[in-house]
Amino acid sequence: MEESTDLYAEYETNGHPPWADHHQSGEDLDNVDCLRRKIKYYFMNPCEKFHARGRKPWKLCLQIIKIAIITMQLVSFGLSNQMVVTFREENLMTFKHLFLKDYVDGSMDTYAVYRQTDVYDHLDYIIQQYGHLHNTTVGNHEYEKDGASYTPLSLCQSYYRNGTIYPGNETFEIDAQVETDCLDVYPMYHPSLRGVLPDFELRFKTMISVNVRFVLKAINLQTVRHRELPDCYDFTVMITFNNQAHSGRIKIDLENDVDINECRDWKVTGASPRNIHLTLLFDSLIIITCIISFTLCMRSVLTGIRLQNEYTLYCRKHTGKDVPWSDKLEFVNGWYILIIVSDTLTIIGSILKIDIQTKVLTSYDVCSIFLGTGTMFVWIGVIRYMGYFKKYNILILTLRAAFPNVIRFICCAGIIYLSYCFCGWIVLGPYHEKFRTLNTVSECLFSLINGDDMFPTFKNMKQKSSLVWVFSRVYLYTFVSLFIYMILSLFITIITDTYDTIKQQQQSGTPTTELQRFLSECNDLPNSGVYRLKEDNCFLNCCINRYFRENCYSKFNNWHPCEKANQFRTNESKNMVSVSKTYYFVVTRCNI
Repeated sequence: MEESTDLYAEYETNGHPPWADHHQSGEDLDNVDCLRRKIKYYFMNPCEKFHARGRKPWKLCLQIIKIAIITMQLVSFGLSNQMVVTFREENLMTFKHLFLKDYVDGSMDTYAVYRQTDVYDHLDYIIQQYGHLHNTTVGNHEYEKDGASYTPLSLCQSYYRNGTIYPGNETFEIDAQVETDCLDVYPMYHPSLRGVLPDFELRFKTMISVNVRFVLKAINLQTVRHRELPDCYDFTVMITFNNQAHSGRIKIDLENDVDINECRDWKVTGASPRNIHLTLLFDSLIIITCIISFTLCMRSVLTGIRLQNEYTLYCRKHTGKDVPWSDKLEFVNGWYILIIVSDTLTIIGSILKIDIQTKVLTSYDVCSIFLGTGTMFVWIGVIRYMGYFKKYNILILTLRAAFPNVIRFICCAGIIYLSYCFCGWIVLGPYHEKFRTLNTVSECLFSLINGDDMFPTFKNMKQKSSLVWVFSRVYLYTFVSLFIYMILSLFITIITDTYDTIKQQQQSGTPTTELQRFLSECNDLPNSGVYRLKEDNCFLNCCINRYFRENCYSKFNNWHPCEKANQFRTNESKNMVSVSKTYYFVVTRCNI
């Protein structure tokens, strides 16, 4: 059987709570007891709420159903998205082999030319391959059409406007303004560069880059096997000859931008369209489920805020003190907030998925982010229900209690980490490929913290500068020693100390906050029956309790304590219980 969290368990205190020192009337006492029961009911787990009021755990059942259907939706969309990404990556590899001369897989980092004739040969090779695409490609690639004619290949050269450079005399004159000359090459009409423009000439002395751009179309037919309509792809291929460094080495790179569109005319046989309709219906069911979950969790959050306000007003009225933020935050259930965020992301992702299925949108990446993050939060929310078990609950309480200290620790450690990132980027960047950018520096240092890739990081340091090489050794040794042996050890200590503190509190059973002491005064069990009262009847309940209490005190004020107890249990208790079975707990409040 599930247990409620120890944070709101019953405690026995030797001292008196602050609100016990003030004189309160019978009606005030009943209002306080009513408030205690409402707050205690709010913090009960679903099983205890079922015993308390007989309400079915609809929210728990809904979350279980939601986890199952959202996971099914994510798996289905993940398979479709995987086909899209695979098609894009394989086409990129195809374009590199088709349009880059003598290209070998994995050689993109070192793919470059060093002679003028090589530049002309590579440009001529690109134009020839583009003009004879129908005879070379094994795919279903086709030229883009603008009306009845094909769109041309664009060849652009960027260079400084005017410049005279004489390295031998150490003199130069250059205009920083950049000009761009472009020419169009239509497929199947000009098989070579010299056929396009016989007098075409590259300005190597002032040339910044040469860009070749063209558009190819293709259809992803592999989705037919999964009973999905194929998409039509527009691949914008861009080949860049980068000469910005003017170092005698022109690097060549090929990239492509993908635009996914709905095919204009299609006909598929052998695949039932019912599958698409069922998928849309399933996505709509998920949206409805998430809306219901969102509504229930939002209602619970608003209930917690209302109880927080009632408890705050009570403390100000009877104790004259403000409720600390730690007690106020107890009423704001972080798990409900997490579920609300998850439902919001899932609803947005499901709407995008429906648009993708109906070919209105093609934002696979955006949809995958929403659905993936929403599913992640849904599964994280399962931890909330594991917390109802005592052995799992201590771990969750440890994470929650240690979170503020962990954030402070990360802020301090992050400053030291950033200082090493900037230092490594400035000093080691020119000599080590893992320190060329701030992003790669951060990834390298984070890998070192986890003990990965240590030896290659030390080994790949170029020994072109003895001073920098010595500095790199001091830099790496101090970073590894500081973060692995000191900072990580302190981080583990914070978690273990918090775990020991929570464990001792659970073993001692001593309330640690004013809210816990306030709730410890309520000894009513979930199955006692007192929680079955509707909140609207709370005022009537308080009035009847006040009447019975005053009747008890006035009638037995001068009796001996034993006579009070015996006479009350034999006579008066029958009368009180006969009024309503719901108010039998009044017997224990007459102090007899």
